Amino acid sequence: MYKFTLLITLLFTTLSFSQSLQSPEEFLGYKIGTEFSRHADVVSYFEYVAANSDWVTYQEYGKTNERRSLTYAIVTNPENQANIETIRTNQLKNAGIEDGSANPDKAIVWLSYNVHGNEASSTEASMLTLYELITTRKEWLQNTVVIIDPCINPDGRDRYTNWYNKVKATPYDTNPDAAEHNEPWPGGRANHYLFDLNRDWAWATQKETRQRLKVYNSWLPHIHVDFHEQGINNPYYFAPAAEPYHQIITPFQFQFQKEIGTNHAKYFDQNGWLFFTREVFDLLYPSYGDTYPTYTGSIGMTYEQAGGGRAGLGIKKADGTILTLVDRVAHHFTTGISTVEMAANNVDRLNSEFKKYYSNSDVSYKNFTLTGESDHLAALAELLDTHSIEYSFALSGTTSGYKYTSKKQGKMSYDQALVVSTDQPKGKLVHVLFEPEAALSTPLTYDITAWSLPYAYGLEAVASTKANSETTTVPLASERNTMSKNAAGYISKWNSMEDAKFLSALLQANIKVRFSEKAFTNSGIDYPNGSLIITRSDNNSTEFDSELITIANQFKRKLTAVQTSFASAGPDFGSSSVKLINKAKIAVLSGEQTSSLSYGATWHFFEQQLKYPVTSILAEDLSRVNLTDYDVLVLPSGRYRFDEGSLDLLKSWVRGGGNLIAIDNALKAFSDKDGFALKESEPVKEEDTIVNKLIPYAERESSRATELISGSIFKTQIDNTHPLAFGYNTTYYTLKIGSDAYALLDKGYNVAYLTDNPESVSGYAGENALKALENSLVFGVEPMGRGSLTYMVDDPLFRAFWQNGKLFFVNALFLNNPNNYRD
Repeated sequence: MYKFTLLITLLFTTLSFSQSLQSPEEFLGYKIGTEFSRHADVVSYFEYVAANSDWVTYQEYGKTNERRSLTYAIVTNPENQANIETIRTNQLKNAGIEDGSANPDKAIVWLSYNVHGNEASSTEASMLTLYELITTRKEWLQNTVVIIDPCINPDGRDRYTNWYNKVKATPYDTNPDAAEHNEPWPGGRANHYLFDLNRDWAWATQKETRQRLKVYNSWLPHIHVDFHEQGINNPYYFAPAAEPYHQIITPFQFQFQKEIGTNHAKYFDQNGWLFFTREVFDLLYPSYGDTYPTYTGSIGMTYEQAGGGRAGLGIKKADGTILTLVDRVAHHFTTGISTVEMAANNVDRLNSEFKKYYSNSDVSYKNFTLTGESDHLAALAELLDTHSIEYSFALSGTTSGYKYTSKKQGKMSYDQALVVSTDQPKGKLVHVLFEPEAALSTPLTYDITAWSLPYAYGLEAVASTKANSETTTVPLASERNTMSKNAAGYISKWNSMEDAKFLSALLQANIKVRFSEKAFTNSGIDYPNGSLIITRSDNNSTEFDSELITIANQFKRKLTAVQTSFASAGPDFGSSSVKLINKAKIAVLSGEQTSSLSYGATWHFFEQQLKYPVTSILAEDLSRVNLTDYDVLVLPSGRYRFDEGSLDLLKSWVRGGGNLIAIDNALKAFSDKDGFALKESEPVKEEDTIVNKLIPYAERESSRATELISGSIFKTQIDNTHPLAFGYNTTYYTLKIGSDAYALLDKGYNVAYLTDNPESVSGYAGENALKALENSLVFGVEPMGRGSLTYMVDDPLFRAFWQNGKLFFVNALFLNNPNNYRD
């Protein structure tokens, strides 16, 4: 009798709770899927639920650039809520992240919604998922903690939803030609700075990513799902993933993906919904919302619903059927609930296999040792701190193993090195980020195939299969300068982005700076070309020394005070080879002719990295702009529609002293055009043979791989006597995203280039693509009148993570600026 009474009481309590707690529809005043909810309304609903349910805690973990809240909800039963800190720390102890032993008995699932702002159905589904879990699926929450991030990208989402809500017809128009299905530039996919947040997990260049990683790495869930949308005519996609997948992924991770997919399939089959698996979406590139969690021990998965920015509230597909937002929400809701069900039913397996993942005895490399410019080492250490990866610094030693520069076994000596071991909890993530080259089962991937951090940060490195037992932790030196009132000037090095930030600050403080085009010796010290020289004669102010020292100490730059401007070798400070750096007025093209991602990377570089003012101009307004107001014009990658008049305008401005910088696809606007030296290389074509004509249909896609470069790293030759390459050695490792190739300039300077035997040191490059790159340009300068054009075939600002390429761009802005020559 007692048990029956208790059951009735529990049932009554559940029903009363369900009836008293408002559903999303009741709270918002419309059925989910019939409107796009504003981010503020989504936050309000989560706050309401948390305030009225002891099954939910909800908090802010950060703010976006546009000051919208980044939030997450922890959903589990009241008893677990009371012990949530113990549950969290037990998870970290199970991984070895925190000291102590634990026998965790809870599964942790993290559901991430709306990383791409215009893939907006998933945030709507997050509200339904929250309500469903705490009303009708409570039994799963006895042994499961569900973390819900309802919107990773609020700025992009509101950009999309505000636009759509403004232009949609009433009732909505399903005709694909309708305005509501044609989102304007730049679209809502990316964040404020137009970065793709789904490709930023590992590089953590964006504010949203860095704030999220702090919370994510404090939990390290067993399962992580990233909800997306794809083209309107595609069925739903869920795991298991496609090849290639990284070899470090464990058999259990593959198996459990398959089990989750099988569970999803059961519900989709019941509803008559089509789906596909094991196609398109692979598990290789480490900076995705499915791969980064996978490399930290999770079952990381992407779920893709048809829709995206085109779909709106409803759109007619190619087969004549109508895809509605209500449909899209239902599909994401179903996979989200199915995922939690699988976690709740497999708690013990998830915990035991999660612990096994953090045993790193089977990884190939035990140790990565990196040496080079101290600023590059410090920048890499900062990235490792973001991911809670352990490292140490070592002084004066020798190590042996696979040498990145020679691609073979050898020794490397160093005076200072950063040492990263895989003998740590996140050893597998370390291996993925640092390994020289990821193994590929197929070159047909969804993203780039090379990212190795030693190349990205411009460091010499050795990967060793043996642990380095001689390392000692030592801090990097921090510079503190003092004034030297009798000095003729101060000299500072030039070989890193920290030096570039220092220069930016000096120019904005109206401190005049020079650089030497030639190496010189002053007071017995040798200085390479590119060295910054700040002279007293240029800065006739009583506050000069104190202002300069304050800024130098702020940026931790070492200044060498010199008592004379006389050089014992090389140019004196007054030489024509020691040029004054112009405080350049810079403009960058934006708008629909530019790639929003490339423009965003450029915009972010100026505002958040270099911190130097820049004016954005719409490309379509170019003819109405007085270009003489600007010294530098940057063209991000794009498809520019310059007519003959626009090209004449640009040529006239350059001849008058303008400095034009074209990046990636922007080069097509000038290649093979009258008056420009840039020529596109002819692509290498397959011979027209019977064999090639008879390639089977099923092999056609793979046969095209010979023409592809899938984000590969190439070793280039550098003319470091040219100002564009100051601060670099005679070689540079470039990240080549595509197979476009340009011939060496016959009029101008080939500053970075590939020789007659181009070789990919990491990543995939097809045979024919390699042939097309023979003797091709990477970075070049074409003089024109009093000005010049800088051609950057490979984008050094790509996703903001190729740290070693950024100084080329700064050199193009300031050291290669023709206006420096007019002292």
